[in-house]
Amino acid sequence: MDLEVLRRAPLFATLDDDVFSALIKELNEVDLSRGSSVFHEGDQGDQLYFIISGKIKLGRTTPDGRENLLAVLGPGEIFGEMALFNPAPRTATATAVSETRLAGLRHESLRNVITTNPEVSVQLLQALAKRLTRTNESLADLVFSDVPGRVAKALLDLADRFGRPAPDGVLVAHELTQEELAQLVGASRETVNKALAEFVQRGWLRLEARAVVILDIQRIRQRSR
Repeated sequence: MDLEVLRRAPLFATLDDDVFSALIKELNEVDLSRGSSVFHEGDQGDQLYFIISGKIKLGRTTPDGRENLLAVLGPGEIFGEMALFNPAPRTATATAVSETRLAGLRHESLRNVITTNPEVSVQLLQALAKRLTRTNESLADLVFSDVPGRVAKALLDLADRFGRPAPDGVLVAHELTQEELAQLVGASRETVNKALAEFVQRGWLRLEARAVVILDIQRIRQRSR
């Protein structure tokens, strides 16, 4: 288990070494291949998860079978924490979009830590607040932004979290299919592909397999507004 990634996670960063060491013993590792789910919408939840490596998508399915992609998370981020505060069925399905390793922590173990380390609950609330803020921004974008603007904003968000320098720009290995990227911005695959093609034609980015290279990040940023 990569303890360095866990130690940097906001939930663990405030713990002293003894508490952190004790908590590590309560974790269970979960390895997922692409397309495998750690839990499904409607399941009962009894633990939260930390992403050690790889990426997880959180999605919901409509009654007619369409999928809405809520978020894409990467190393150091947590998910499944809502069930700690609200013991109701899971509200989303968590699926690996690449080879992924998780560390699961049962709610009972986390509650024991919170009892002696109240600052952990503050970190959890901050994580929930960030998730809520992101959801509110996504709802506002659906109302006020056109599809190209939402695509540009999604690419910037993915670049901030997963991007790394490339010789001619920023490589964003998002690991998403074209359909998943369309679900993330709440539009049809055809409309998103048209927006991406426009960005390519303008010289703002280059498409690669489940990745993009942002060649002109300033233009993408301007288009996202």
